[in-house]
Formats: sequence, C-alpha cells, structure tokens
Amino acid sequence: MRPPWLRTARRFGSRTASRSAAVVVTTAVVLALPAPVDAAGLPPQRPVSAVDPLIGSANGGNTYPGATLPYGMIAWSPTSTTGDQTSTGAANGYQYDTTRIRGLSLTHVNGAGCNPGAAGDVPIMPFVGDVTSSPSADTKDAVYAADFTHAEEKAVPGRYTLGLKTGATADLAVSERAGVADFGFPSDRPANLLFRVSNSLNGSQDAHVDIDAAHRKVTGWVLTGAFCGRRANGGTNNRKSYYKLYFSASFDRAFSDFGTWKDGTLSAGSASASGGEGYATGADRAGRGSGGYVGFDTSSDNDVHMLIGISYVSLGGAEANLRGEIPSHASVAEVADAGARAWDRELSTVRVGGGTSAQRTTFYTALYHALMQPDLISDADGRYYGMDGAVHRLARGQRAQYSNFSGWDQYRAQIQLLALLKPRIAGDFAQSLYNFAQQNNGVWDRWVHISGATHVMTGDPSAATLATFYAMGVRNFDYEGAFDSLVRQATVPNADGLSDAGCPGQCVGQRPNLAQYLTSHYAAQDVCHCWGGAAETLEDAVADSALARWAKLLGRDQEAAVLAERGAYWRNVFNPAATADAGYIQARRLDGSWVGPFNPGSDLGFAQGTSATYTWMVPQDVQGLAAAMGGRERAAARLDGFFHAADGSWSVRGGDPLRYDPTNEPGIHAPWLYNALGQPWKTQATVRQILDTVYGTGPSGLPGNDDLGTMSAWYVFSALGLYPHSPGSASMLLGAPLFPSAVVDRPGGADLTVAAPGADPAHPYIDAVRVNGRPTQRSWTDADLTTKGGRIAFRLAEQPNTRWETTGSAHGRGAALRSAVMQEPIACWSSSRRCTMSSS
Repeated sequence: MRPPWLRTARRFGSRTASRSAAVVVTTAVVLALPAPVDAAGLPPQRPVSAVDPLIGSANGGNTYPGATLPYGMIAWSPTSTTGDQTSTGAANGYQYDTTRIRGLSLTHVNGAGCNPGAAGDVPIMPFVGDVTSSPSADTKDAVYAADFTHAEEKAVPGRYTLGLKTGATADLAVSERAGVADFGFPSDRPANLLFRVSNSLNGSQDAHVDIDAAHRKVTGWVLTGAFCGRRANGGTNNRKSYYKLYFSASFDRAFSDFGTWKDGTLSAGSASASGGEGYATGADRAGRGSGGYVGFDTSSDNDVHMLIGISYVSLGGAEANLRGEIPSHASVAEVADAGARAWDRELSTVRVGGGTSAQRTTFYTALYHALMQPDLISDADGRYYGMDGAVHRLARGQRAQYSNFSGWDQYRAQIQLLALLKPRIAGDFAQSLYNFAQQNNGVWDRWVHISGATHVMTGDPSAATLATFYAMGVRNFDYEGAFDSLVRQATVPNADGLSDAGCPGQCVGQRPNLAQYLTSHYAAQDVCHCWGGAAETLEDAVADSALARWAKLLGRDQEAAVLAERGAYWRNVFNPAATADAGYIQARRLDGSWVGPFNPGSDLGFAQGTSATYTWMVPQDVQGLAAAMGGRERAAARLDGFFHAADGSWSVRGGDPLRYDPTNEPGIHAPWLYNALGQPWKTQATVRQILDTVYGTGPSGLPGNDDLGTMSAWYVFSALGLYPHSPGSASMLLGAPLFPSAVVDRPGGADLTVAAPGADPAHPYIDAVRVNGRPTQRSWTDADLTTKGGRIAFRLAEQPNTRWETTGSAHGRGAALRSAVMQEPIACWSSSRRCTMSSS
C-alpha cells in the first residue's frame, strides 16, 4: 500500500470525487507574504519546509512529531508503548527509538519532563482485525497495538502520517481546535478504530464514550490531569483531576459494527461506556478503563475519513469548534495546506539569510518548537474552563485564553521570544495567567497545565514573566491589576506557604514560608517548606528584582526600592568560605548556620541542580556576584572552569555536576555572563561551541527536555547573536550571529534587522558593532532596539577582539533601579538568624 500522503484525497461523503473546494479554516487563514530574495537574488526556501518536527524526539528532548498549529489546542500525535499500557517509555508519549504505538492522541505538551508527561488524551487506534476482547485487558499492549518503521512515517508542521506494519495507515491534519484524518486499512481484513477514552498518559479519574451509529458519530470525554503525579519527589500531591476534554468525531460512512468495553469486559453492540483508570501505574492501574470501537466495511473502499473537534468546555463546544474551523467537505490535504500557511506566517516573523541547510533546519525547527506554546484552551465562542472549576468568558479585550505555563523554565528565554515576536499573544497569555490567579484565590501557580495548578518546580516565575512582558512593550492585559496581585503574593503570607503538601517537587506554597523569608531575608532550609532553601532564595530574588523593574516603569518608586532591595537577597546564601578557595551559593538554616557538609556538586538546598550551577544564577546582579567572588578576573576564571574540563577541553554537553549542563535552566544564561565580566569574546566562543556541538538536526538535535520551547528559544536567540539580559528587562546581550542576515518582524513597529555579512564557521568573534549606524562599545543593547526595532550590524573576525567592550558593565546591579538602599553591601553572619543591610 502506498504511504497515505501519496494517495489522492476524496471528498467527504463521496469516494470518487476530488476535493477541490477551498478550505476555510477560520483560525488558520494566511495572507500572502511578499516574496523576498536571499543574498544570491534567489527566492528563499519557505520556512515551513525547513522544519523537522522529529528533532528532539530522542535524547530526552521529549518533543512530539504530530500535527499541531501555533498555540493550538489540538496536537494529534502517537502514544508509544514498550509493553506497559500504563506507560509510554517516554515523556509526552513519543520516543523515536520506540516503534510501537497504541493510538494517536489528541493533546500533547512540548518537551515537558515528568515521564510520562502530560495530556495524551483519547488515543485513537486504527486496528486491523476483529475486536474480541477488552483493549483495557491488553495490559502489555500485545494485541491492540502495532509496530511501525520510520520509513513509513512523515512529520511536517500541521500534518502527520504513519503506516503501521499491520497495513493500517493514518494521515492527520489539524486546525486550532479540530482535526481531519484519513485512515487506510487492508481491503481483505476487518477494519476498526478504537477510542481509548480513559488512556491518557497519566491515567484518568473517569471517562465516557457514546456511539451514535445512526449519525455515524463517536463522542465522549475524559476527566484527567495528574501532571507529575508519579514523581517521587512530591508526585502524589498531583494525583488529581483538573480538566475534562470533550471530543466529537464524525465519519463519511456507516459503521459495520461497534461496541464498548469497561475494564476487562467487552460488550459488542453496546453504544455507551464509562470508567477511568486511576492515576497509579503498573499493576495498580493495569486492566482498568473504558472505551469504544467502530468497524468499517473496507472491501470496496479502504479509506475511512473522519472529522473531529475538541473542547475543554463541553461536547457542544467541541462540535461548534469543528463546524467553525473545518468544513464538512475538507480533505486532509486542504487542511494540511492551510496549516502549513499558518506555520509559514509564524515562522516568517524571523527571516534568516545564508547559513547551511542544516543550520536553517535547526533554526526554524527551534523557532517552530518555541512557538508551539502557550496553548489555546478557550473555545471559538470565548468560553473556557477556569481554575475554579467554573466556565468563564474571556476578559474584555482578550482574544483567547491560553495555558501550559512551564514557568520555571520559560521565564528565562521562551517568554522573551514570545514577547519579541508575538506581543499580542504574550498579552493574552499574561491576561490568561492573571485570570487563573483571580480564580485561584489570588495565587499564581508556577506550572499551569490546562486549568490546573500543579505547583511543579520552585520560585515565583509568574512575577518574572509578566514583568518581562511589560518591559518588552506588551500592554494588552490588565497590567496594573496583575502587578498588584503579584506584589500581594510576594508580600502577604499565605497559609499554603506553611504546608509541606507536594514537597519537595510540587510544594503548594508559591512563596513558601514568606513570613520567615521576609524576616531572615533568605529561605531557611529547615523551615522553608520548599524544594531547596538556596534555590528558593535565588529564584525569589530574581522575581523581586523583575518586579522592581516593573514598578519603576509604572512610576511606583517606593515599591521599586523595596523590591530592588529584596532582589539582592541572593547575597544571604552566598558563603564566601564554602570551600577553601572560593565562595558558593549554599543553603542555610533558620539559626543562620550553613547546611553542610558542603559539596559544590551536591543538590542539597537546590532544585534539579547543584551549587556549582546555581551559584551563577544571579542575572540581575552579575557585578555584585563577581565582587563577592573576589572581582571580575577571578569570576571569569571560575567561569572558565565551568565550561572546560581540567585539561582545558570543552565541557558543555552536561553530565558533570560541577560544570555547565545545557539542559539545566538555572545555568543556561551562564555562557552570556562573560559580557558582564569584561571578556565578551569568551561568550562568543562558548555560545558558538554550544550551537555547533550541542544542537543539531535529527531526532537527537536537542540537548534534553525542550521544556515548552525553552531550549529551542535559547538556540533562536543565540543564533541571532542576542540573548535576554535579565528577567524584567528588554535589553539584549550581544553575541556573534550564526547567519549573515536576519530580519525580525516587530508587529506595529519597525523591524529589528541583524546584519553580519561575515558570519561563517571561521568568523565566530565580534570585531565591531554598530547600532542604528553608530558604533558601540557595549556588549548589550538598550530596550529601544527590541521594543521599537532598529538595525544592528556586526563585523565579525576569525580571532577574538580583546579590546572591544571590556568594561563588563552589561549586568549592573539593577542600573535603572539603583537606590541608596540597594547599593549598600549586605552583611550576613552564620551566627545570626537575620541577614541585615549594613553600611560600610
């Protein structure tokens, strides 16, 4: 049988006529773009054609290859199996080396860890053969699953096709909230589609399916959630439901038979079933669940055409979303073409010129992954399911409610890229998070999945995120209300902050034990009710510094001064005598004593990282950190050791607790710190080494979890020769661009143009820079370049220019925020319970 993407499409309801009518997918209409040319005067490749969705599907990248649109609700992709129906062998349902699936699921999250990830709702499995037993009883996925080879798999933005060894095929395309599929079957074998409604990646509390043979429909829902619900460090706290996904599927032909199942019982001819699996794993969950199947006579026509809509609000919402986005006559090819145009529109916001084919594939795939999120959760009519369990409508002026906020990861790079390229989306996302907080008793959760507060990770990333949005010019949200709410969270203790529920990985307190923090000026390891006291202090200091910058922009100087002072609390967990030769960030107890014995490679007091990594996590005050280490020269020498092994060779691929890990968010900004230390050529060399050796093409092209576009955004910025200065700022640090030219669209304003005509592997260093035609000796840009656009031109060199920008003032101690209180040194003694400001 030919691969499904080579077959001629059929009209819905007719098996012979071609689908020639234009598809009006209302959420994916794309206007024609001007036809630019590259440096050789030739039309450039469409950005969408350079994307490989399989990048990151191995090596722990945890991406998925299925069909989705930018910020889409539906993400139709395989659920893999390694012989355990309660697991997938990979986070988020797909692992390149696992070539057996038990269904094609409707929802996914890009690059999240916490195996088995999140969502993976309603796997739909094309099954060749008679359904003679309950698929839920097939606990080893020995019967109702199928093998495939990658030769029979094709993934492009908005479309996914797969051929199974059973002879069944699937060709999928999507709009934002709906999808269309052609399922092919051998003409001489029984053909069935299984709707495994309860088999979400994490399990389910309940699920339901209805089969309407008279109208050729299958409808249902799953009540689920439980992101990180199996995690050892606090996971049981998240074994809970917080959303219900509804679906409605219709077909182009009658069913030849149908039935349902619950747990181990199959009921042929039954049209309804209910039952969840629970949130355990292995034997505690195996054999449970419900679903339904529909069969087809494929003896004369072996293609089955299906349309499906989804909603988090209601079954009626799912059907309305489908009607509004995909016409009943639409073919897979037409919907896929509309999806490709939608992706071209998004990806064309950055137009790079030159570079190799591999570099363009890596770049545009990174941009693709970065712009997958946030994800729609509101229906086309503006309704959405809130964090309080009620149905809401969009706030005034808001165009969509978004979710899937991996805050601890995203606030470091992905948020800045979203604000730069898609400020309207960023504003709607900011309003979405504020809406959730209002529905959650004023609490801003640090990891929001659909409409659930999961509490995953540490710190207060919402503060850093919204402050960054505002600094970068995003205004289409209630920024005064959001600011007040975030300041309240940072200053008024909440009872949850004294709870150990979910700790250490999912502590419910978003500012844990805030009263103690405000008294001691650090999070005490023994009473913090947090993942790690040292990490919590650093995260909160970053968040407070970002809020201070926001307050300054709002003209609220008194709050800015108080919050700026708190942005320096990192000093209270810096122990200058942690080792014989250098100071490190270290956790401390309530009585002021240091938690020991100290080991820079230990994660004691930290969250998914070591002291060696977290010690560099002071982006708001790099000069202060350098001074604490003994000066810029000493700090730069220590940074050299962070990126190099003892023999001087590069150590940038991870695996060493004492050195840089490109998959570990607290340290991903570290290559850019040399700019602040007066040695920017080392930033240029280090970033280029990472771009060339850590990222690339193929399934292993990401260094690890993409974390909802975070690692991909790091690549996009670094390839452009720019990187976010610090949370709450619109300034960018400068590096050497990877491409000779790039144009970044600034919606509603002038473009941001990057020119580096000498960019190639032999020229990784900056020799000179001009901003808007004027030479600069600074290794960073003003906010105006990112908020208003402009031109930055690089002259690149083969050897480092050690005379360009050696002042190292790229990271001051909150340059725009300096107040007398912030400039005073902070003294903190191990014998003291309280760290205090002292005048010198």
